[in-house]
Amino acid sequence: MTTARTRTDGVLVDRYGRVARDLRVSLTDKCNLRCTYCMPAEGLPWLAGPQLLDDDEIIRLIRVAVQRLGITEVRFTGGEPLIRPGLVRIVSAVAALEPRPRISLTTNGIGLDRLAPALRTAGLDRVNVSLDTLDPARFAELTRRNRHADVLAGLAGAVEAGLTPVKVNTVLMRGINDDEAPDLLRFALEHGYELRFIEQMPLDAQHGWDRGTMVTAEEILAALNAAFTLTPDPTERGAAPAETWLVDGGPARVGVIGSVTRPFCGDCDRTRLTADGQVRACLFATEESDLRGALRAGADDAELADRWRTAMWGKRAGHGIDDPSFLQPARPMSAIGG
Repeated sequence: MTTARTRTDGVLVDRYGRVARDLRVSLTDKCNLRCTYCMPAEGLPWLAGPQLLDDDEIIRLIRVAVQRLGITEVRFTGGEPLIRPGLVRIVSAVAALEPRPRISLTTNGIGLDRLAPALRTAGLDRVNVSLDTLDPARFAELTRRNRHADVLAGLAGAVEAGLTPVKVNTVLMRGINDDEAPDLLRFALEHGYELRFIEQMPLDAQHGWDRGTMVTAEEILAALNAAFTLTPDPTERGAAPAETWLVDGGPARVGVIGSVTRPFCGDCDRTRLTADGQVRACLFATEESDLRGALRAGADDAELADRWRTAMWGKRAGHGIDDPSFLQPARPMSAIGG
């Protein structure tokens, strides 16, 4: 019988032949915003300190992933990763690995203008910044915080520090900001950002997601095509989650991540590590595999790598959102990491 130990050396492969090369690492479940599509106004019960991986544990597990499992890209997520006190040190340690992975960060941008120079010096390559609206009042309604100007400052600071290309992630919600698609693209073009629209996914803490009210990729593209000429991007998509189009002939591009209506599970190359040391084979997985317990019990790197391979071998063929038996993960996006 084929086992995790005999299947392969050095890669994270699943039963369908997909190989994970992209590691998403959640550094915290905490966030300084309260976005309506993510968590309730009062926030959530945060993980207790001892449950979280410390900086050295995170660095060690990333080293195992890079040097023993073939990971070539590391993206830090949250919650909000900029509020992790050891972020710069973690980035520096990962940048020093051989072979060196590409390193990126997904953030809400608050405080990025201050941290961007240190992160760039530490070895961060680029950032994705979430911005759902150009209207400060609407931003306050969506996030329950008056921090719109801070996000714009973070975007500008990322460019100034050289964390390019700076990508902007946007979620459109029906009746709230679904009228802003063309304006958001004009804003991105003006500032040299790469815009990515993301379909709203069933990952909210309130479990209030409704496919019937979700703004679909088709609707987003229709709104953009009414104001711009979009042509398919001839660049090979590969395992990238976004389908991209050239805007008015290029070279500028816009992307749409249709996780729900245009799933890309067959090409997925991602594995996820939560802030409390759990491996998730899929963003929508309902099972997790514990590395923290093994690490703290004295497991060596070979055992940690083998446990990780076993976790990924069980990855499902797809997220199954269209299946009547689909169950939303118990953890919300803030606790999983994007």
